[in-house]
Amino acid sequence: MLLHHCTWKEVEERLQSSKGIMVPIGSTEQHGPNGLIGTDAICAAAIAAAAGDELDVLVAPTIPVGMAQHHMAFAGSMTVRPSTLIQLINDWVMSLSHHGFTHFYFINGHGGNTPTVTAAFDELYAGVSLSADGAPHIRCRSVNWWQGKRTSELRKKLYGAKEGAHATPSEVALTQYIDRDTIKNVPVDGVAPPPGAFADASDYREKFPDGRMGSDPTLANPEDGEKLLGVCVADVVEDYNKFVGNAA
Repeated sequence: MLLHHCTWKEVEERLQSSKGIMVPIGSTEQHGPNGLIGTDAICAAAIAAAAGDELDVLVAPTIPVGMAQHHMAFAGSMTVRPSTLIQLINDWVMSLSHHGFTHFYFINGHGGNTPTVTAAFDELYAGVSLSADGAPHIRCRSVNWWQGKRTSELRKKLYGAKEGAHATPSEVALTQYIDRDTIKNVPVDGVAPPPGAFADASDYREKFPDGRMGSDPTLANPEDGEKLLGVCVADVVEDYNKFVGNAA
């Protein structure tokens, strides 16, 4: 159930039996010629909603803009600074912690968020550890949806080396299944440059001219997206249960 579809009474009642909550986090950035700019947020939100329904766990509002400065040479991309994202995650968690939530399970849709999310958790834990007034204990975990065991195996089976590292067929397929009306039937020229290191936005654009990184998103289709959503949810459900333990 989505938190923003609840009343405060419903949340108060739910906290009597469950103190865990899922937090989708994504990005608003280019995803190659046929991928949606909102791909990372769309995927994270859909997986969290489906897993939350299966687990009967609340799902917080999605953090839709992440740390994506390296995509800013492509029109429509948005970013926040790492320091901004750290503060945003802190405020998300502390707001919910104030009401009694203790376990925060972030479902991440953008690899570029990972270092900043980790730093945000470190800041949160430091605040608790250094508090002199008995700050509440919290536990945070972040998972990249594409890295679960079942999901990784299916991605490899479906796309092999053509999965690549950005604007991948797996994430494009997920968005195609989530909303078929957004499918973009546009040509994708040539082979994408292989994954590699990059620095700022101009460096990324120079090395990966159409936004892809080793991927062939023309392989995507909604049917694959449905399969991927199923295995993603299975991975998340299993991992979430291990994370919350008796706190659920």
